[in-house]
Amino acid sequence: MIAIITYISVLEKIKEIGILRAVGARKKDVSRVFKAETIIEGLISGGIGVIVTVLLNFAINSIAKITSPDLGANIASLSGIQALILIALSVVLTLIAGLLPAKMASKKEPVEALRTE
Repeated sequence: MIAIITYISVLEKIKEIGILRAVGARKKDVSRVFKAETIIEGLISGGIGVIVTVLLNFAINSIAKITSPDLGANIASLSGIQALILIALSVVLTLIAGLLPAKMASKKEPVEALRTE
């Protein structure tokens, strides 16, 4: 899904890519723009995932405590290290998914990119 989002982002920003390349940005610079975008998407989506997980853990533990008091206090839990690992995994996966669209964006020729509507 991230690759599709990044690909659509490349298609929407063709003119911007052409302007960047026309004013002297290297292919590597254009690629870095899209890689940075995917890293930010990974951080945000990983953070949202961790927040949702913590909220669900709280709800699950509350329901379990009410329905079965003998089970214990915490059936579901997420430690800080696990949360950081999940966020890092999210960033790595989005970066991998964004490599192909970023490479595609960096190969756009400035004149062709500026001509497109």
